[in-house]
Amino acid sequence: MDEIVTRWINSWAGSNYILDAVVIAVTQFGAPLLVLFVVLQWWSGKDRDHVRHACIACGLAFLLGLGLNQIVILFIDRLRPYELGVTHLIIGRSTDASFPSDHATATFAIAFSLLAEGLRRRAIVAMMVALFISLSRVYVGTHYVSDLVGGVFMALLSTALVQAFYREDTKFDRMVKSIL
Repeated sequence: MDEIVTRWINSWAGSNYILDAVVIAVTQFGAPLLVLFVVLQWWSGKDRDHVRHACIACGLAFLLGLGLNQIVILFIDRLRPYELGVTHLIIGRSTDASFPSDHATATFAIAFSLLAEGLRRRAIVAMMVALFISLSRVYVGTHYVSDLVGGVFMALLSTALVQAFYREDTKFDRMVKSIL
């Protein structure tokens, strides 16, 4: 099933120059733009302390998720779908393992953190962007759909860990916000 859905999403790649250009732009610039979205929230005029705490939580979940992915990769060294002839690649080759998707982990960690902090509108925007970025990785041929599922799971795990240990209005929280 994973291979079938992956092939179907990737089958659209190369059929329309404009669609390819848009999806390639999303896959290359989507995650940095989502990070920029979080950074810009720092200067939010409404509920500034809470939003700043949420921004830090996003950053921590983002980094923790990517770190946890590196541990998973030590045990699961999955080849990319284009290496096995499942997809055709329309961007440059990747050098690391396919599972879990770093893009899905990083972007969904941001979305889940915003949701966990009660910033629902921002979380919905981030969730839609994260989904589009993640699917773009299958479209361009670098991931299986199950790699995205693994990335979403890692994002949930990293967000849950950050929520458990990084609490708002603690001495540590106030110190971090004062430094930044």
